[in-house]
This record gives sequence, C-alpha cells and structure tokens, in this order.
Amino acid sequence: MRATFVLKEIGIGLRRNLTMTIAVVVSVALSLTLFGAGLLVSTQANSMKDYWYDKVEVSIFLCNKTDPKKDGCLGGEVSNADRDAIAADLKKMPEVEKIYFESKQEAFTHFREQNKDSPLGDSLTPDQLPESYRVKLKDPTKFEVISSAFRGRAGVQSVQDQKSLLKPFFDLLTSARYAAYGIMTFMLVVAILLIVNTARVSAFSRRRETGIMRLVGASNFYIQGPFILESAVAGMVGAVVASGLLSLGYYFGVKKGLADSIQMLSQQLIGFNEVLAVLPWLFIMGIGMSAIASFFTLRKYLKV
Repeated sequence: MRATFVLKEIGIGLRRNLTMTIAVVVSVALSLTLFGAGLLVSTQANSMKDYWYDKVEVSIFLCNKTDPKKDGCLGGEVSNADRDAIAADLKKMPEVEKIYFESKQEAFTHFREQNKDSPLGDSLTPDQLPESYRVKLKDPTKFEVISSAFRGRAGVQSVQDQKSLLKPFFDLLTSARYAAYGIMTFMLVVAILLIVNTARVSAFSRRRETGIMRLVGASNFYIQGPFILESAVAGMVGAVVASGLLSLGYYFGVKKGLADSIQMLSQQLIGFNEVLAVLPWLFIMGIGMSAIASFFTLRKYLKV
C-alpha cells in the first residue's frame, strides 16, 4: 500500500467527517483523561498507604488509678511487675519491630502540644493520663496478634490500632478511584460508539471508491487500511489532548494546589514521573481502541 495514497485517503476522510472526527477526538480525550486519572488515584492511594502504614503504631494503654475497675484494670493502677512483664513479652514477639514507652508526663506534654487551645489543657494533670507502650510492627496488618495477646490482660486498659483511624481516609480514596473508573468506562463506551458511527459514515460516503477498488481486485486490507488509520489518527490526537489535560491537571491541581496548600502532604504525593509512566498507556488505549473498533465495524460494511 503506497504511503501517499494512504495519507491522502486519511486526510479526505478526516476532512469529510470533520464534525464527527472532532466529537471522536473530544470523547476519546475525556475518557482517556479519566482513565489516566483513575490510574494516578490508584497509584496515589497505594503510595499513601505505604507511607502511613509505615508510621502506624499499636498503642497499649496501661491502667490508671482513675480507670473503672473492669477487665484488665480490676486490680487498679498497673503495677511495676505487670508493666515490666508486658514489655518483656512484647520484646519476645517476632511481629514487633520497635517499642517505645510513654510516661504520664510525656503523654501530658504531647496532649498540651496537640491541644494548645483546648480548655481541657488547664484542668488536666499528668496523673490523669495513662502510661502506654507504642509498638511499631514489622507488618502493620498483624495488629490482631498484639490485640489478642494483650487485650484484657492485667494492667492493660485498652489496645488501639492507629490503622483504624486512617480507614475512612483510605475508603475515600478507594471510592474516588472507583468513581473515576466508572465515569471512564462510560466515556469509553461513548467514544467507541462514536468511532463505530464515524467509520460507518466514512465507509458509506466513499462507497463508490471502495466499489471500484473491489472491481480491480483490491484486498480487504488495502480497502480497510485507510479507514482504520483514520480512526487510529483520531485516537492518537485524543491521546495527545488527554496527555496535556492530565499533565496540566497534575501541575495545577496537585503540585500547585494540594502540595503548596497542605505542606504535610508534599512528601506523600506522587511525582511527575508517575504521570509520565501513565502517558504511554493513554496512547496505547487511544490508538488501539480506535483501530480495533473501526476494524470490526468495517468487516461488516466493507466486505469483499
């Protein structure tokens, strides 16, 4: 197949159905932008999980004299023997990576730092706050091992997993990812329908040329090639637009938006390298989806 003939046919097809071509490009661009956004949201969720899970600790709060006399606090305030026994057992556990003991005074200091404007800060005293062991696990998912070993034990008021505090946040990220995928799927279906319709209209408008090509013995591939490449070009242009939209969205929405306004998130947000890693998939999806949809449509409408 001569390159000049192919390029000429592609140009004719794109100009002849300019309105529909623009519609295809726009729908492909939007669907691929959402596809890329879904991939980035998924990458961001995994990155933030890794970041926060690495900092997650299990807190074992020890009984204080003001605690109700129930469960592990039946004997009142934790004794030195119980405190030492808990520390010794923690050190023996293979799931434990590091242990830090927080005294009442340290707990009071941390509370004052985190609640500077709270009126409770003036009424509380160090004796009212519990001592605790802060335990860093090698695998944060092994919380139940620690919980079952120490919950209800003499001297233990409660066992708290910080991971549960992050669950609503990760649920929100997961919901955002699924929402992006749902909208993306809808837009991909719309784009495919437009590609199919454009291919049908293009084939109908050039039925005389294809009829002549049939008569002279042109092969299926020779006849269908320009139509398929038309769709592939439209898909490629849509991928270019989607790449631009995704890059701009990352720069203004994430880098200049979230990272600058919320400094604590700056180390957790994905970088532009992750965006660049997604862009090739936009071209693969855009060109492949357009070419395949056009190919199967033309098998019906351009039978030789």
